Amino acid sequence: MNLWWIGNIILVVVIVPVLVALLNTLLGALERIRGASQDALDGGVALIGELDTAPALLETTDDVIKEVANGAVRYAGPVSKLLG
Repeated sequence: MNLWWIGNIILVVVIVPVLVALLNTLLGALERIRGASQDALDGGVALIGELDTAPALLETTDDVIKEVANGAVRYAGPVSKLLG
């Protein structure tokens, strides 16, 4: 009977505080993960707002590419005649 009491005292005095410390460490890590995931979500939502102008920007890029291509063709014609 005395052996059970010693085991119970060891359980309460040693094992329970160790488990509480381990759980506290685990909960701290989980809170840091939650904060990092919330930051990532906030950044993603902010990025979506920036993508609303993408179609207009792509249209402008297409226009610039056409102008550059026309200029290159105009330049290549006289150069080919010179190098002829």
